[in-house]
Amino acid sequence: MLDYIQRHELLKPGDRVGVAVSGGADSVALLRLLLELRKALGVVISVVHFNHKLRGAESDGEKSFVAELARCHKLQFYSSSGNVAGHAAKKHMSVETAARELRYEFFRSLAGVGAVRKPSSEELNGPQIMLDKIATGHTLDDQAETVLMRLVRGAGTRGLAGIYPKLAVRERSPQHSALSTQPDRESSVVSSQSCWVHAPFIVRPLLNISRTDLKCYLAAIGQDWREDSSNRDLRFTRNRVRYAILPRLERYLNPAVRHALSETAEIARGEEEYWQDEVARLMESAWSSSSPGKSYAREACDSKKETVTSGGALRIDVLRRLPLALQRRLVRSGAELLGLRLEFQHLREILRLSESGPKSGPKSAPLPHDWKVVRTGEELRFQPPLAGETEDAPTEYEYSLCVPGRVEVSETSSMFEAVAVGMGNSMAGYNPDHLFDPAALSKELQVRNWRPGDRFWPAHTKCPKKIKELLQTHHITLEERKLWPVVVSGEEIVWVRGFPAARRFLPKGNAREAMLIREVPLASV
Repeated sequence: MLDYIQRHELLKPGDRVGVAVSGGADSVALLRLLLELRKALGVVISVVHFNHKLRGAESDGEKSFVAELARCHKLQFYSSSGNVAGHAAKKHMSVETAARELRYEFFRSLAGVGAVRKPSSEELNGPQIMLDKIATGHTLDDQAETVLMRLVRGAGTRGLAGIYPKLAVRERSPQHSALSTQPDRESSVVSSQSCWVHAPFIVRPLLNISRTDLKCYLAAIGQDWREDSSNRDLRFTRNRVRYAILPRLERYLNPAVRHALSETAEIARGEEEYWQDEVARLMESAWSSSSPGKSYAREACDSKKETVTSGGALRIDVLRRLPLALQRRLVRSGAELLGLRLEFQHLREILRLSESGPKSGPKSAPLPHDWKVVRTGEELRFQPPLAGETEDAPTEYEYSLCVPGRVEVSETSSMFEAVAVGMGNSMAGYNPDHLFDPAALSKELQVRNWRPGDRFWPAHTKCPKKIKELLQTHHITLEERKLWPVVVSGEEIVWVRGFPAARRFLPKGNAREAMLIREVPLASV
């Protein structure tokens, strides 16, 4: 680990390092290893813990365990907590994303970077000092899982770069996360590192060490840890990858698949570092901001609100001289300066604008958050939505639907039913695309309107899509979209009006029974 820390310049003498300890094996091992190395590294260590309040007494027990661990080693202990479930519901995001957002907000407050609020005296124990680094326990296994999930969902080298060893903490702006990259994609930290010479960092010293090796180390030194019961819950994608998919890949394809995926991430990061510098050089001549006097370099290091709202433009003549790979990177870079994250289909549509003549072909392409790209002469101009063009947030509703059972939804003037049907002749008249595997569904479903950021993977399609894009593709009007219903099982959307059932929830070929989810107009009930 010492070699990894020195090679990636994660810590330097004099650093005040807060070790994020959840109580699990990975983070406990990180703390014990750093304690062994602190004299060699010349760092000051403290312990940081965030209680997500998701598992009641179990979560509180983990906090007590970590506090005692800090006391035993005479370390300063910083703790905080947050209502993760409430934050997830309020922000319409997954529990995992909400937990990460609140946890990293706490890290930012400890680093003194644009904290939204100061932790109360009850939340923050001990004197308030500014930490230089927060060390987290991400391992080689976490890296492998991340790379595999991104590969399956669709990713280029940026996504395959996985978890970065070092991530700059920055002040939150309206369109950006608390870190120097997008919240679920750690990508450009290295290229913008010059902007953060004096910034605190999140560091991951264990990225080249496997979870198995860490547990062996803990056993050897007689150090116990706490097991998070939710880590075995296969409703969570990462847990399915960890306990079901990767073990099968190891058994049937490559016994060293975790190391192979980790090496893929390292190769991809090296590629990204090179291309980010090259893109920065090209953007100086290709990009013009709508804000007077702002250069590309200034915007890249200083994401202010005016750069997000004022738009910008790419020169088509510069794009046309470049190979396709660089064209895509310049378009994506321009969008990211404006706080926009583009899917592959957006890149394809934007580049189609540059290929057509000024008087032929498409003249504009839609982007996320109601932005659009318009071809004006020899420029591709990114334009923010005009007043009155933005889609109002939909009126929210949510109802519980037992399986089997029914529920009336007044907002849609319809009844939703979950009905058990036998497979074979008895299912005559039912659309197979509306049938579900009962074992895959929760005992209680949620019927609600779609929400910004929701994704759905209908049967017979290649990959998940944002529901907003699915509705736009089917020409559903703004007014109709506001109340468009979906059905949720656990944290996954399984049914959307007008689309086939979710791919993963279709009945097995030898199933004897299926569950039908259908919407019936109240007028016909």
